[in-house]
Amino acid sequence: MPETLDRIQPAPTRDVNVYLPYYQGNRRNLLPLAISLYRSGAVEGQRGIEGGESIPFIATWNVSSLPADLTRCRLQFDGNPELSYEVMMTNFEFIGFLIELITSFQHSHLTDFSKGFYHKLLRLEG
Repeated sequence: MPETLDRIQPAPTRDVNVYLPYYQGNRRNLLPLAISLYRSGAVEGQRGIEGGESIPFIATWNVSSLPADLTRCRLQFDGNPELSYEVMMTNFEFIGFLIELITSFQHSHLTDFSKGFYHKLLRLEG
């Protein structure tokens, strides 16, 4: 079951400490929540579309314990298997995107990944 962002509990300090060297500043404050979300293995959200209706998605990923391990994240939009996308990245990079997702949720109460994440997912980064 995907985690609900307003009910997520921070990860224990011992789990957070492994990831601390990868983040600076305010990103460290959200790291305990991002690790808990990461450990849940899934999140549901809405991709905002300018001038249109948001598209629901579910993101799922494999969970592992080391920052340098690879995470395979899969997004399926609108419950349609033909609208599925996959991306692989290191755990610490993916958790960085989860920090951005939590930050966005705290400001807008919408669960959505950042433009940077979608660029990586759709292989648009230059």
